[in-house]
Amino acid sequence: MTQSAYGVSKRRACDVLRHPRATHRYESVNDDQAALRSRIREIAGVHVTWGYQRIRIKLRREGWLVNRKRVYRLYREEGLCVGRHKPRRHRSNVTRPELVRSTHANESWSMDFMSD
Repeated sequence: MTQSAYGVSKRRACDVLRHPRATHRYESVNDDQAALRSRIREIAGVHVTWGYQRIRIKLRREGWLVNRKRVYRLYREEGLCVGRHKPRRHRSNVTRPELVRSTHANESWSMDFMSD
């Protein structure tokens, strides 16, 4: 954009902007892992409760040579994250029924154990 706007060379434009020319010309050589992504989605669809580690074991048994980090990255990018288990709550934390408010005097009584 700077190159065409000011009519300068690519080298001059990169120098002025302090942008490395190597990154400007860079084209990724990695494939998009489409086959692996689809297989991870298939396994996660069949085994809904499996996390990425269990899916990785299944992939290794099928002959895919992938490491844990790649499976985790693709698993997260596909939005297949299985949430953590719900924590167990104490019995005292269970919601109790709401107390009925008294509407007039002498409808409800309570005892005071502070003094004899």
